[in-house]
Amino acid sequence: MKTAPRFAPLLLALTTLVAAAGATTPLHAAEAATAPTDTRLDIPTTDNGLPGTGPIRRYDWFRQLWADKRRGWSKQVEKDQGAVVFLGDSITQGWGDDMGGSFPGVKVANRGISGDTTRGVLIRLVEDVLALHPAAVVLLIGTNDLEEHAEPETIASNLRLLLAAFKHHNPDMPVVLCQVFPSSATKSRPADSIRKINQLYAAAVKGNAQVTFVETWPLFADSTGDAKPEEFPDLLHPNAVGYKKWAAGLRPILATLGFLEKEPDVFTPEPGFTSLFNGRDLTGWGFLTNQFDGKTSSPDGRYVARNGRLIVTTPPELSRYEVLWTAREFPKDFTLKLEFRATPNADSGVFIRKPQLQCRDYWIAGPYNKLAHYRPQDWNELEVTVTGGVARCTCNGELLEAEFKVPPTGPVGLEGDRGQMEYRRIRVKE
Repeated sequence: MKTAPRFAPLLLALTTLVAAAGATTPLHAAEAATAPTDTRLDIPTTDNGLPGTGPIRRYDWFRQLWADKRRGWSKQVEKDQGAVVFLGDSITQGWGDDMGGSFPGVKVANRGISGDTTRGVLIRLVEDVLALHPAAVVLLIGTNDLEEHAEPETIASNLRLLLAAFKHHNPDMPVVLCQVFPSSATKSRPADSIRKINQLYAAAVKGNAQVTFVETWPLFADSTGDAKPEEFPDLLHPNAVGYKKWAAGLRPILATLGFLEKEPDVFTPEPGFTSLFNGRDLTGWGFLTNQFDGKTSSPDGRYVARNGRLIVTTPPELSRYEVLWTAREFPKDFTLKLEFRATPNADSGVFIRKPQLQCRDYWIAGPYNKLAHYRPQDWNELEVTVTGGVARCTCNGELLEAEFKVPPTGPVGLEGDRGQMEYRRIRVKE
């Protein structure tokens, strides 16, 4: 119990921010990181008075790792100001200080500690994360709680406290929440429990515009819901292939948040083709009763024009149906070409004179999940050739639909449903 006073500043800060999550006064986290003694960075000897519920690990190896990591970070607070902070456990720690060089040009700070739990992250949040005044936070946490026999509801309750802390600190700071990755019952992490955690996480962030929820579980899960040995050799930690897939799933989100792909996409249509999207704004597009000429986004922020990309953002509701239409209709035979990029399990669609051609993260969300040349979380070309009342549709040259029925005339539309979808190089030849 004699160590408790050393944690008073941290506990007071967390108690205050969680209790007043709706307040607008920012948390002065940097002040909490300037205490004169490093013993404040040790794990408290008891749970008494600590925020959250559930397990806090106190194995000898974990105590040492926790203290060593946090003491090292306490010397980098000024250096890491304004970084995109990756927060989590061994999966995050194992990515390396620069996240494997996966996000060139982005200032990053790795704040993962092997073995940590949701409650452990909550306890160290102020000094390790908020003191940096992050540009954004990427969060993956929860798997170790299961090994310590925590219930999914307990894990989700700690997540809610973390979200409250982020909002109190800075409601404009983006938070990217990743679903807990699959593992195995042999690791005390059965698939049903991880599914339940992810369901509760989705419910916790629903309606929270500060958070972008990324469906990383189906990105890695096999047909039984467990991790794949070729990507998670120990059924818990990703190898280089796994980290590469995780990075690919995050890049479109970080680009939309303005951290990547800051330069315009320069593209000239082929002879005979004209652009339907100018790459700068939504001129020529709109909802059925409202056109957005000259505007860079729809009023609700769902459709955004940025650097040559027409982005259908992840809705705060996690799934919401909406369609952006061309003002122009297409009564003649035509060929439509565009490129699309989907976040994991994203669901969208391209409307051809009104009927919808599914345009999704095909390998996960289907329906065309047998495509040999589909590039997940990368750019893919969709080509639609309309002759009379029939369209032939391909993705990267592979057939999707040979005889897709369409009416005599109508506009082109881009659907928003689930996840983030981006479109670029949208052009047509009549």
